[in-house]
Amino acid sequence: MEITDWFNWIFLGLALLQALGLVPIIRRLRGLDPVVRAKARFDLLDTIGSMLLFCGIVLSLEVSGSWFWLALAGFVLIGAGYAGKGVHLLRARRCPTA
Repeated sequence: MEITDWFNWIFLGLALLQALGLVPIIRRLRGLDPVVRAKARFDLLDTIGSMLLFCGIVLSLEVSGSWFWLALAGFVLIGAGYAGKGVHLLRARRCPTA
């Protein structure tokens, strides 16, 4: 078994864990609390971005065509999710609760 075969199984396992992580995020999206739903949207961006990143890397290793753009799109979604979480955290720190 070559080293690239091990990387493929590792990335597929990580993508599967991300897919399983979607279940609690979707449950939080259906909740009634708007703050919890907003945080769940950022978590959804992060999880979908991670899945795209892992799948793009696996496809780039396995398929002869270049699938790196899929990994790049996943990286952009992860960055957008973390940027949103950061802005949300900064806004929460600036306005103190009374």
